[in-house]
Amino acid sequence: MIWPVLTSFLPPELLPLSSLPRGELRQLLSYWPVGLGLVLMALYDLLVGALILWDYYQSGQWQITLQRQCDPRLSIGRQNPIHLIVQIGASLPLTATTRVELYDHVPAEIQSEVPYFLFNAVPNGELTLLYHVFPPRRGTFRWSGCDVRLRSPWGLAWRQWFAALNTNVDVYPDLIGLRSLSIRLSLESSGSLRRRRHALGGTEFAELRDYHLGDDLRMIDWKATARRGRPLVRAMEPERDQPLIILLDRGRLMTATVAGLKRFDWGLNAALALALTGLRRGDKVGLGIFDKQLHTWIAPQSGDSHLGHILSHVYQCEPVFEESDYIGTVSAILGHYTRRALVVVLTEIIDEVASQELLGAMARLTPRFLPFCVALRDRHIESIAHQPLTPQAIDVPDQVTALYEQAVALDLLHQRQRAFARLEQQGVLVLDAPADQISTLLVDRYLLLKARGRL
Repeated sequence: MIWPVLTSFLPPELLPLSSLPRGELRQLLSYWPVGLGLVLMALYDLLVGALILWDYYQSGQWQITLQRQCDPRLSIGRQNPIHLIVQIGASLPLTATTRVELYDHVPAEIQSEVPYFLFNAVPNGELTLLYHVFPPRRGTFRWSGCDVRLRSPWGLAWRQWFAALNTNVDVYPDLIGLRSLSIRLSLESSGSLRRRRHALGGTEFAELRDYHLGDDLRMIDWKATARRGRPLVRAMEPERDQPLIILLDRGRLMTATVAGLKRFDWGLNAALALALTGLRRGDKVGLGIFDKQLHTWIAPQSGDSHLGHILSHVYQCEPVFEESDYIGTVSAILGHYTRRALVVVLTEIIDEVASQELLGAMARLTPRFLPFCVALRDRHIESIAHQPLTPQAIDVPDQVTALYEQAVALDLLHQRQRAFARLEQQGVLVLDAPADQISTLLVDRYLLLKARGRL
């Protein structure tokens, strides 16, 4: 709009119009400065448009190729890495650069970091971009593609397109945690970690080794010492080939969301971690999933391949809004298995009254089995119960509501502890831990039980 404004200051007398007859043409031509400005503006716009089109055409020399790489089986409740490999091809000088924006379309149900990237591209270069996703549930998910924007060489235009990049992944239980646990168990079977495991005790002979300061003198093998001429001790390890039965509740109480996942998913992760540990320690592991009946039953077996068999059977299991039948499940287990075993029940306990059936079912296991009740605690209730009682800058009704919530949370924790105390009086082992820490604590407790020969 600046051209018509500038030319409007030109005096009309510059163009001789006196020779023209009076009329509409002469009157129209008297505004020739404004017309000249409009013509100049149109020519300027055409020039700029031509430059933009040429610049946009030049941006087509950049070729962007995308590839998405990730594990075909993601782990629920973990930050899973997603890699985007950007390959850049261009028949341009190596000193040329351009600006590229990229946005990856993550499935709507998956929580993730913002998958937006802005970077400078150089000809014939390659770049790896990384972001993480947090799947909140198991199942199959599909990535559709990426939005790509590329700035033209002169910066007059952006070239934008959608790069179809379909990727299908399955979200499984915590495979990342299982891999880490597998590495830990392998390390504990060798070197100093192995000696520490032997130091915990056991009932089965493992090997003879040199005496170290602090070893139990009762474990010295005097015959071997006399033959070798140096003190040797018997290294003992926990007994192998012992039955371990894991019962996972998938009833109404396990449908609640705790720390971003359903309580059932935390329990399933803990069950698989315990199964892996038992199999690596040479035990026979069985698994049952129950609600109002025993939904899934996998008989105890040994061998590393048995974990894959368990995983294939429980991958599709989801919690249901039904009350769990603990008595019926225990009766079914008593019918399926008669040999003494460690029976681990992964469930949730509210209070002594609401969990009366669970308490009775655990008591029925006591004569034949070693029962172990594992409850998945909600950290949020703990944080409410233990928040400081200090005046806050909030309205009085809000203070009353906060105090009431704290009183309820404290009462829930107290009733919960009473239920656990009753279980312990019946000879039931108890573990009450936060849901997001249950796998590690349960594995450690199991290894300690084996070292002490409780099975």
